[in-house]
Amino acid sequence: MTARVLLVRHGQTEWSRSGQHTGRTDVPLLEEGRRAARALGERLARAPWNGLPGAEVRTSPLSRARETCDLAGLGDRAADWDALMEWDYGAYEGLSAPAIRERAGEEWLIWRDGVVGGERLEEVAARADEVVAWARSADRDTVVFAHGHVLRVLGARWLGLDPSFAARLRLDPGSLSVLGWAYGEPAIESWNDRGHLE
Repeated sequence: MTARVLLVRHGQTEWSRSGQHTGRTDVPLLEEGRRAARALGERLARAPWNGLPGAEVRTSPLSRARETCDLAGLGDRAADWDALMEWDYGAYEGLSAPAIRERAGEEWLIWRDGVVGGERLEEVAARADEVVAWARSADRDTVVFAHGHVLRVLGARWLGLDPSFAARLRLDPGSLSVLGWAYGEPAIESWNDRGHLE
């Protein structure tokens, strides 16, 4: 049973700032996002993390996650993993929620209604389950650098909940979350922590 699973959402991009759904489009970090990644690295170098010696690190191969990982100081230990890529939004790629609602109806909610021409929520959950299985496979810390929606689904699946529970887990750019255990059961130790950014 792993002691900790650290989840890092990549830093701010132009599309995350504007609310555009950014799945597989390789949008670069803004300077604000780079500063957040460096601040996270400084935080992880100090107690209680102490640089996370022995931790196994994985990152989405998309540049916004990979650069966040590199700037946080863990890039030399990180392996790219397609399972951590963001939800494939298909026809909704690059659109904001209001723009999607103009097409799909005012009641549209991604967690219930999904996307057109991209991944189903169940497919994103299957990738998240793969990450959960990997994280639980050995007694070591793990760190993942990825994206807002896939990490929210990962949080839900860590808890054994339906992936739609992710709708209730807000996750900001540059944030740090920690998954762990309480009385032998999967638990969230902290979520959407932005202390290094304040």
